[in-house]
Amino acid sequence: MRPRLRPAALLRLRVRLGRADSGRAILEFVVVGVLLLVPMVYLVLVVGRLQAASYAVSAAAREGGRAFVTAPQEMQAPGRAQVAASIPLGDFGFEGQGATTYRCDGSPCLRPEGRIAVTETVQVALPWVPDFLAGSLPTSVPVSATHVVTAERFAGR
Repeated sequence: MRPRLRPAALLRLRVRLGRADSGRAILEFVVVGVLLLVPMVYLVLVVGRLQAASYAVSAAAREGGRAFVTAPQEMQAPGRAQVAASIPLGDFGFEGQGATTYRCDGSPCLRPEGRIAVTETVQVALPWVPDFLAGSLPTSVPVSATHVVTAERFAGR
């Protein structure tokens, strides 16, 4: 048989046990929350920026290729493609940061059924990485996409 505690003794016991742990839960929550929340927010920012860059370069390569093969003359094609590729890059916040390259499978580029590979590359800067760490840590991530388009078979150029 267990000994019964009187109500006053039981109350003193509860008060004494309660004091030993008061305030620690808030401290633990704040410390663990900050230790987990800050890296998660940074990860979400970086992944979001890389995803935006991948959408931007994909759309820019596709639009650049379409503009290249629809040019009326071959000497106008690179300029048209550059302008067309800059529009999706600007929409995703990479205005003036893209590098567009073109590779033809033969000469001239716009011959019937000629294939043109358009590659768009963007350097995505990592947020909050100071410049003095550039020698030891990567401060940007390259993101690129390639789109291959075929010139029209019966285009009259």
